[in-house]
Amino acid sequence: MVWRVKVKVDANQPEIVKALKLGGCSVQSIAGVGKGCPDLLVGYRGVTYLMEVKDGSKAASARKLTPAEAVFELNWKGGPLATVKSVEEALAVVGLELAQ
Repeated sequence: MVWRVKVKVDANQPEIVKALKLGGCSVQSIAGVGKGCPDLLVGYRGVTYLMEVKDGSKAASARKLTPAEAVFELNWKGGPLATVKSVEEALAVVGLELAQ
């Protein structure tokens, strides 16, 4: 039997994923892992990035890291980990700019 977990993603995550892919990144959603694990695994030019996506249109209080996310971030000793609220922020993390 396969257990499926309903994964809640922020409303802006699909557009962020699309922009990263258009910029040449490989992107894998890992939002279903839970336990504070970030939402996206992003590869670009030989570097792996972790990105926690927050909806920039929501109030600041709704964009705060959950306690589990904060613990994960504090304990992460791997590659770059960033919290992003927009396409522009996500692209900047990997060193890309928004196409005009």
